[in-house]
Amino acid sequence: MRFIASVVLCLSFAAGVSADDLVITEKAFGCLLDQPKVRNTRIQNSDPQKLKEAIQIFQDSVPNQEYPKGTILQLIPTEAMVKHDRAAFPNTNGWEFFALKISADGTTILDRGDKVLNTSLKKPCLDCHSPGAKFDFVCEKGHGCASIPVTDQQIAAMQAADPRCKK
Repeated sequence: MRFIASVVLCLSFAAGVSADDLVITEKAFGCLLDQPKVRNTRIQNSDPQKLKEAIQIFQDSVPNQEYPKGTILQLIPTEAMVKHDRAAFPNTNGWEFFALKISADGTTILDRGDKVLNTSLKKPCLDCHSPGAKFDFVCEKGHGCASIPVTDQQIAAMQAADPRCKK
């Protein structure tokens, strides 16, 4: 009887913790140049099918479509956003923002969550991303978000200078 109770307890615990729970560590962030690029944004997802879906959503820029869980978007090496279940970050439809410190040795997460400050503007990431809510909080030209004070050439230069790419 004790064995059956143990099995039931284990099964109920397993049902509450899904196999695809998303755990993001510093190892999730590497050389940006290794990631597919759509316009200026680098996109990654460890699941090839979800990566393909995320790239398609970004390319088509269709409103009211959610990115698949596990998608990581990066414009510059020191900032990222990662898609979780909506329940994890309800204010951002599941997006977690990251402030990163990068070096040739790798990545250090300085801050994370839905209240992270943008590293250069010193404003909450959500302040800028909120107007892009109908694009799943992803900002791009035409999404209603305020423009950033960085040119496309400067973004390309920052990505090319990513010290994690120097091996």
